[in-house]
Amino acid sequence: MRYDYIIAGAGSAGCVLANRLSADPATRVLLLEAGPEDRNIWLKIPLGFGKVLTNPRLNWCFESEAEPHAHDRREFLPRGKVLGGSSSINGMIYMRGQRSDYDMWAQMGCSGWSYDDVLPYFRKSEDNTRGSDPFHGTGGPLTVSDQSEITPISRAMIAAGQDMGLPFNRDFNGAAQDGIGLAQVTMRRGRRASTAEAFLKPARSRPNLDVQTRAQVARVMFTGKRASGIRYLQGGRTVEAQAGAAVILCGGVYGSPQMLELSGIGDADRLRDLGVAVVHHLPGVGEGLQDHQVFRLRWRLKGRPGTFNERTRGLRALAEGMRYVTTGRGVLASPTNPVNAFFRTRPDLATPDAHLQVFPGTYASMQDRRLDDHPGITLGPTLLRPESRGSVHARSADPRDAPAIRTNILGTTADCHAAVRAMKFARALMQTAPIQPFFHSEMLPGAEVRTDAEFEAFARETGGSNFHAGGSCRMGPAGDAMAVVDPRLRVRGVEGLLVVDASVMPQLVSGNTNAPTIMIAEKAADMLLQNARDSSNAA
Repeated sequence: MRYDYIIAGAGSAGCVLANRLSADPATRVLLLEAGPEDRNIWLKIPLGFGKVLTNPRLNWCFESEAEPHAHDRREFLPRGKVLGGSSSINGMIYMRGQRSDYDMWAQMGCSGWSYDDVLPYFRKSEDNTRGSDPFHGTGGPLTVSDQSEITPISRAMIAAGQDMGLPFNRDFNGAAQDGIGLAQVTMRRGRRASTAEAFLKPARSRPNLDVQTRAQVARVMFTGKRASGIRYLQGGRTVEAQAGAAVILCGGVYGSPQMLELSGIGDADRLRDLGVAVVHHLPGVGEGLQDHQVFRLRWRLKGRPGTFNERTRGLRALAEGMRYVTTGRGVLASPTNPVNAFFRTRPDLATPDAHLQVFPGTYASMQDRRLDDHPGITLGPTLLRPESRGSVHARSADPRDAPAIRTNILGTTADCHAAVRAMKFARALMQTAPIQPFFHSEMLPGAEVRTDAEFEAFARETGGSNFHAGGSCRMGPAGDAMAVVDPRLRVRGVEGLLVVDASVMPQLVSGNTNAPTIMIAEKAADMLLQNARDSSNAA
């Protein structure tokens, strides 16, 4: 059980690293995943996200602690527990964020992470069906494609956004993010392109890559202050594996801080309270959690707008199933939010601070995602740069216990004001002329909600995570006491240990987090391979 690299977590980052690091046949790589193989059929069919988002066999199904600014509600926080991680259960939207996000990382002291620095890694991953250009690549493992169809309600929503003054944007990952349009998606010929499919599957036959599923990491093992391996639980037994070059934590924004704390890295007092021996005092572990906050508004529609509601029932569902089997197209090949918009909640802002996600369907709750029996649409105005900060910490010394997660949603006055303005924008959009042929009635929050105070009350009653969390093991320069990793993603104060996932983001990106996480892993692999070359040359 000796390897060069041990990767803990086979999600959006871990599968990328497994592919890139094992490309050298002389390098032995172990990839550990707590969940099963990604064989469930609903993981392959794009619209199957509704079947797996609450499936505890494939999903950690985390819940937050009682949120003090949201009536002590507990937020549902899904995360993939399967090969491919959250890329196997997400909405398949390919979104990178804004140029300024990464330039801000560099300004915060994270050298090598400006937009110009990271763009080559975004392009490296891509096989974009539109072809290569200065912003996009071809020939990479990850298929990024256009949606296979545009429904009547999608066309109406784009026209409505233009009526509201938003420009049409053909490429949110191009020169500018502003505007409204159809998102590109991580799909290949009508099937989900998770990182397990795109990166891991082509590498599985390599004899130097060992993939172990249903392997729950218990802790990182140390020799002095150097990470020397990992202890994990599998099939009722405890297994140990040794790492010669590095242990890489890819447990995600919730899993990686928990693994660090259970391994003795974190706030020393907190670790002692857990009964964990302190390896290194690092108070930033688990602190500074950031997440996009979404407030879902729902409308009943009329006619035949082409929403999920009417296309997944009765004879239409049967017809759609046959269409998908024969062509790979139709409603079953749809992403979660076909139409997206990025806008400013205040005119003085330099770049958009809100993301409008258009889900062509309605349902009663996130946990019970049964679609309504009438046409409907859900608009999710989302705060891209909330001020609120939360935390993630191990609840006990048992790795099988879910961590304690606090999102602190709506924890600042500024966030509340931005949420109200974003929800008002969504309502105004639904009142434009292009929507009227389909408009029936507002379901939530309801026409009786009119004042800022009433909108804020609705936000506190119903708002939640948009599942785009980051920052719980954030990157920072030397001298930043709360930084967990340095700009080369090495855990501070120890050797041979890295964190590579969305938890290292020093500031959350202004968009979906899957594409940026893949980029982070691409860059981390490049840095690790360069380290290996430097060591070889020095020897």
